[in-house]
Amino acid sequence: MSSEVIRVDVQVKGIVQGVGFRPFVYRLAHQHDLRGWVTNDASGVRLEAEGRRPNIDAFLDSLRTSAPPLSHIEELTSELHSPIGYTEFRIKESVGAASHEVRLSPDICVCEDCLAELKDPGNRRYRYPYINCTNCGPRFTITVQVPYDRKTTTMRDFELCEDCAKEYHDPADRRFHAQPVACPVCGPSVYLLDASGKRVDTADPVASAAERLKSGDILAVKGLGGYHLACDATQEAAVRELRARKRRDGKPFAVMADTLETVLRICAVTEKERELLTSPRRPIVLLPLKTEALKFLPAADSLSPDNNMLGVMLPYTPLQHLLFQDGLELMVMTSGNRSGEPIVYRDEEAVPALQGIADYYLVGKLPIHMRTDDTVTSVFREREYIIRRSRGYVPYPVDLAAVVQSAEGKPHKSGNPPILALGGELKNAFCLVKDRKAFVSHHIGDLDNLETLDSLIGGVEHFGRIFAAEAGVLAYDMHPGYRSSQYASEQKNIVKIPVQHHHAHIASCMAENGVSGPVIGVAFDGTGLGEDGHIWGGEFFAGDYGGFERMARFGYVPLPGGDTAVKEPWRMALSYIMNDEAAELPAEWLKTIEPYKRDIVKRQILQRINTPLTSSVGRLFDAVSSLTGICHYAEYEGQAAIRLESAADPETSRIYPYEVKAVQGMFEIGTAPLIRELVLEIRDGRSISGISGAFHRTLAAIVGDICGRIRSKRGLNEVALSGGVFQNRLLLAFTVDELERSGFRVWLHSKVPANDGGLSLGQAAIALGKYLTWEGMRESCV
Repeated sequence: MSSEVIRVDVQVKGIVQGVGFRPFVYRLAHQHDLRGWVTNDASGVRLEAEGRRPNIDAFLDSLRTSAPPLSHIEELTSELHSPIGYTEFRIKESVGAASHEVRLSPDICVCEDCLAELKDPGNRRYRYPYINCTNCGPRFTITVQVPYDRKTTTMRDFELCEDCAKEYHDPADRRFHAQPVACPVCGPSVYLLDASGKRVDTADPVASAAERLKSGDILAVKGLGGYHLACDATQEAAVRELRARKRRDGKPFAVMADTLETVLRICAVTEKERELLTSPRRPIVLLPLKTEALKFLPAADSLSPDNNMLGVMLPYTPLQHLLFQDGLELMVMTSGNRSGEPIVYRDEEAVPALQGIADYYLVGKLPIHMRTDDTVTSVFREREYIIRRSRGYVPYPVDLAAVVQSAEGKPHKSGNPPILALGGELKNAFCLVKDRKAFVSHHIGDLDNLETLDSLIGGVEHFGRIFAAEAGVLAYDMHPGYRSSQYASEQKNIVKIPVQHHHAHIASCMAENGVSGPVIGVAFDGTGLGEDGHIWGGEFFAGDYGGFERMARFGYVPLPGGDTAVKEPWRMALSYIMNDEAAELPAEWLKTIEPYKRDIVKRQILQRINTPLTSSVGRLFDAVSSLTGICHYAEYEGQAAIRLESAADPETSRIYPYEVKAVQGMFEIGTAPLIRELVLEIRDGRSISGISGAFHRTLAAIVGDICGRIRSKRGLNEVALSGGVFQNRLLLAFTVDELERSGFRVWLHSKVPANDGGLSLGQAAIALGKYLTWEGMRESCV
């Protein structure tokens, strides 16, 4: 065996801070009889190790293969040098730098070891609501800047007691260099407030809060990324009261169950769904309710009024586990805000912001630096299909190597400045690109008020700090009325790239799947400004990141009242009927909508008053939902479509007629025959479930037909499906089946949402592609 002593200098990049990587290196070095040091730096983890060559080789191999489970190594480089005589291996203080390349870990659910201590009456952290260790606890939400150290988090004001300091400095301890480590002596505590904000005198605030919940009260409970509004989900009166106070009439509530066994009693769960539910990320997972769920859950209809799906999550903080320990089984856990506003996360704002909704407030003294909603996800064909990307997932990056690959063969730049993409107006999330890695932000929300816009601006500034990235390129939606676009217009001395909404949708699907293109892109959603000035939303493209050709669209129909039509689907029903002289409205529909309202909207359409044209499939769903009597007025975005999907018979194989003709060099899909036949079936008393099922089948058939025509013209055999309409699981399944039967390779979303929550990734990918290949861009600052 070689006795040669060498020194290795190692740089590790990726998610390697806040996940126990330095303690892992420390223990590994001792295991292999090495000396040197390890530290956090602005690029990740840096270390030097000195010892015999075989030991160094084994050490490097273990670094790559046995890293902590919550870490993710993106790059590991090493250089060999002559030894310099280290006598021990130690963990050095973290080193800062001007350019941060660190990958910060998301927030992580409490681990099994900490849970055991939480429940152990003999442990000094028994029932301590902020118990954590190297393998679990808050990360992203408490980090002010990097490198990730206690002094750069909101834990900086809590000085370690003697016992915690001993654990923190003991390499053999599970809490060795765990930055949020705390205990009842030195860490943050919780307290209970009444509705007026007065502190409740109680020895155990958590037990008292649980009692209030069991008695039917509504509580604001502080979580990892902000406040939840909670009530006992088994009590119908409490659920209805929360819905009334929050003015959330129809939108489903998310629930939190005490154990997986409780979830299995009320929902059907696949292995992949079980994996997501119990993962360290702990997202809300959309699950089908069992038909017998009402036996155990009398409030099921109040929790999810529009469909048979329920958003369910398991506890992820010690505080949540404690609430369940005190006798609860199932709680509503919905975002702590008034409808339309950002989630409340500052303690001083909780009482004034939620007054009139919460009866009590369970407040924790650990400050949250960055508010973060819960992630909502689902499973489609054993693959995650994300709906809202936030806690537990941010800030994991998406690699944009495919965008760089798409620029190969063209003159392109070797580097690029950081790129900031601002997303859209609804379900906003922004994206920061640095070193060809895209960091999509937590869910910001709908930018329909200044508070949410401020949240967007604050999030952008935070990402700039933690990644030390000053954007040199700004991408945004081409719609000038979006608040994100208006914010972009105010920025100076930066390259600006407006991006068409639906091109961004397709690019986001391509980017997350590592597809360089070109592809056929199918973008179905509710709204997005098109290049011709009309409202697009039923689009077929051929192209890649650099550009697209619009190959087909649904025929334009009037959108009476603009955004008002989104809230009143009956307007779209009237619009589609008036678009076809041979069609007539169903008699029951005429009885439902007041004549004076119909007359006003008719005049709007005929005289083109506040009536833009739209090709939106989302609005077509609204029209059919209203014509069938399912939904005339929507209480939240997408409600009409959700109800229509829920009503559908998935076994229906019928397809309605439609027409395809050439218009201005593209295919135009005419829906007049579809609407005409559908109304006739309504008049004949055909079942609404059968009608809805046939409508879904028809849309899937249209996608297969049009993609086949585009393939004949362009020779493309890959299809990317994106846009909020494809959150309709039935339509998605029918469409994928149709395309795969025709031999297409189909790309779907998984890492970012198909809805506008994934838009910024597509904007960023397009901006990167344009920057790499556009020689004049550096002179295009405005």
